[in-house]
Amino acid sequence: MRTLDEYLEAAARENTRRSYANAVRHFEDAGGLLPATGEAVARYLAQQGGVLSNNTLRQRVAALGRWHADHGFVDPTRDALVRQTLKGIRAVHGTKEKQAAPLLLQQIEQVVDSLCERAAAAQACGDAGAQRRLARDRALLLLGFWRAFRGDELVRLEAQHVKLAPGEGMELHLPRTKADRQNTGTTWKVPALSRLCPVEAMQAWLHVSGVSSGPVFRQVGRWGDIGRRGLHPNSIPKLLRSILAAGGLAETKQFSGHSLRRGLAGWAHANGWDVKNLMAYVGWRDLRSAMRYIDVDPFARERLEAGLASAAPIVVRPTFGPNAPPPRRALELRLLLSPFVGKAGLKGARRHIEEICLARHGGRPLGEDGTRYALWLDEGDIEGTGFEERIAELLDELHRIADNHSCYLEATLSDPQSRERWD
Repeated sequence: MRTLDEYLEAAARENTRRSYANAVRHFEDAGGLLPATGEAVARYLAQQGGVLSNNTLRQRVAALGRWHADHGFVDPTRDALVRQTLKGIRAVHGTKEKQAAPLLLQQIEQVVDSLCERAAAAQACGDAGAQRRLARDRALLLLGFWRAFRGDELVRLEAQHVKLAPGEGMELHLPRTKADRQNTGTTWKVPALSRLCPVEAMQAWLHVSGVSSGPVFRQVGRWGDIGRRGLHPNSIPKLLRSILAAGGLAETKQFSGHSLRRGLAGWAHANGWDVKNLMAYVGWRDLRSAMRYIDVDPFARERLEAGLASAAPIVVRPTFGPNAPPPRRALELRLLLSPFVGKAGLKGARRHIEEICLARHGGRPLGEDGTRYALWLDEGDIEGTGFEERIAELLDELHRIADNHSCYLEATLSDPQSRERWD
């Protein structure tokens, strides 16, 4: 039967417990006494300002707050003096957050090709150690990229929680993840791909390693012996850099375990994934967390295009003959916007819809509630684009802008004369 202390220990992640204990120890080593006062914590922060990063200082404050709460003392970190000191440190020692470089799909492909070539050579000469090590590295690289896994998620994945369906996909389960605060477990589905397939790579690694339970990714000895324990999370950045360097990439110091996650996020965004779908796929719950992994501002194109539209030169076009503009239809748009959470993106979504989509079609509001607009659409153009296609493009653009601002959208276009409707 488990004790109360065991359950309390299990309630916090091991990494969190360890880092918090180190933070409290550092406070004491710097001359701090526990329990502490708000003034003592503020003096500690002032002493470490400019020495430790702002993120580290915030973590130290959180650790001290947790210690006092766990031991039944008043939390001194809530003191206004502590908050003001942190604010002042950020103002004086503000620094840009360092981020790992994203791994591009082309780089992944180059490294995987190298891994496959070396694996074939190892098989030809009977080098079991190299064969198993290369199979592990390929599986780790492809799974980490296509599922945007963190390093700790990769090393805690266990073979009994992997369900493989060759040629179709696989299902992975982790009883506990960083984002799973309620410890309900998280399950991911991974599709089989025509190339750079993580399913085939995982199947190959489990086959050559013989791993059927326990940690999936383990040490592989020189002669091919498989370790019993899983890789340590802190070993992932070094291992990844060695894999990339052996695959022919230069300047591998810029990469870390988060490079796989950032690479997938950038690739998905460049290929038209909206932010809502990307957040659901990766497991982000906060829009700001997602945006940290996307290098390109998703709204930059819309803003630039809106500026170009407003600055476009006026061209006089004939009203008849072969170069005459196509006839236009007056339409009515019914628009209902609601945010996913809070109201942060609502104003931005409406502003971009009005400035980008509707301004191009002479849109103007009908009434003051912002739910109905009048606009005009060409029935066709000289390239033969049909009216229905133009309707679909407009609705797609409306939904994309709403998604990018974390908003739900209900949009319906109608023709008051023909009574046709599109949604």
